[in-house]
Amino acid sequence: MNYLDITPNVAIAVAAVIGLLAVATAIAWPQRKKKQELWLRTRTWWVIVLLIAASIALPSWVPVALFGLISFLAFKEFVTLIPTRRADHRVLFWAYFAIPIQYYWVSVGWYGVFIIFIPVYMFLALPLRMVIAGETQGFIKAAGTLHWGLMVTVFSLSHAAYLLALPHEVNPLAGGDGLLLYLLLLTEINDVGQYCSGKLLGRHKVVPKVSPNKTIEGLLGGVAITTLVAVLAAPYLTPLSWLQAATIGCVLALAGFAGDVTVSAVKRDLKLKDSGSLLPGHGGVLDRVDSLTFTAPLFFHMIYYLHY
Repeated sequence: MNYLDITPNVAIAVAAVIGLLAVATAIAWPQRKKKQELWLRTRTWWVIVLLIAASIALPSWVPVALFGLISFLAFKEFVTLIPTRRADHRVLFWAYFAIPIQYYWVSVGWYGVFIIFIPVYMFLALPLRMVIAGETQGFIKAAGTLHWGLMVTVFSLSHAAYLLALPHEVNPLAGGDGLLLYLLLLTEINDVGQYCSGKLLGRHKVVPKVSPNKTIEGLLGGVAITTLVAVLAAPYLTPLSWLQAATIGCVLALAGFAGDVTVSAVKRDLKLKDSGSLLPGHGGVLDRVDSLTFTAPLFFHMIYYLHY
């Protein structure tokens, strides 16, 4: 897209999100002096929403670079959390170097390399570099942990950015920007829907040993709300039929839950509450994108299969 060239549907969707955030801000306003979690979360959401809104109004390389930065910060948090061997420090250089390379494939729309670079080539390159270092103690654990971190924080998240590289003609109403907004909207609506439903109706735990606050009622509430929003927003942002949108909404709600509890399992294994403190009220970057690490690749491949 050209400079500040966004479709009317995308502009309306962004305005609607900002309107919802304004309502949330009014609700959280009484808590501002005590800096309670709801106020901190809302204030941080303003920064996130404005960054994303500004990036999609600019040339496509800008939001791609933004997602590259998010992947870098998430992977950095992951590496900071996990125990690493001294011999792995040079290996980490190659892992970090993989991030701009992966997003380069996104920026040029080279799907064939994008889809195999981290799952195949980095899968082979990282353990080879460890072998050259000559340290065999903890080799299997180190190789698996680093590659899993790259898959979750870089490969998975890069699918969201690749939506911008898909041909505009297939989704003329909103293009790749609309698909990206649709994914982000459903992922975050699901988080909010599960949280609110769980607080209001939650009685039965889903995975008490991993995430004690997650309930069946919260999960079902999130699925229902996300599916409804998916159907309502699809005609404005996607080429999906109502049945396709409903299916995708249900799948993304379940996937978002899976991503959330998977990262929770990592933090519980490491005896941590949050992955970091960069985002007040949310924790770290990995805390904020945990659901997206599962929803982004699933949404991308469903869209790719159905319409590309």
